[in-house]
Amino acid sequence: MSAYLVLVGLVVLERLAELVVARRNLAWARARGGVEYGRGHYPFIVLLHVALLAAAPAEVWALHRPFLPALGWPMLALVVLAQGLRWWCIRTLGHQWNTRVVVVPGLPLVDRGPYRWFRHPNYVAVVAEGIALPLVHTAWVTAVAFTAVNAALLAVRIRVEERALAL
Repeated sequence: MSAYLVLVGLVVLERLAELVVARRNLAWARARGGVEYGRGHYPFIVLLHVALLAAAPAEVWALHRPFLPALGWPMLALVVLAQGLRWWCIRTLGHQWNTRVVVVPGLPLVDRGPYRWFRHPNYVAVVAEGIALPLVHTAWVTAVAFTAVNAALLAVRIRVEERALAL
């Protein structure tokens, strides 16, 4: 359990680093006329991600979920790969990356890096992490609940992004 708490703690630190980058990029975008879309759903996304990071270790502790190596090690590898994909997206988008939907008028769509193959590769990382992080320590209730709620939120989020990018 203590190793799992360290893992979740590292993911929390990663998320805090994302927020620092996002805040800096938001200021950059606003200084260039960036417009934010979909503010209404953003607090729910934040709440869901905080809930994932709290619920997974809580489920492990409260329900005495074991670490099963045949499941845990592949899921740990998937968590690490998801972080790599996430930071590849952040690096590829540069100042255009944000946790919010912000569009700077006149900037072209990015079509390099992982965006060559996927329209929304960061969400591939989000989905993978949301399943894998809880399953590292068999917190399957958290994995299922996060995935279901995340699917609904991502449907909204992707519609908002597609509309914003089409303007």
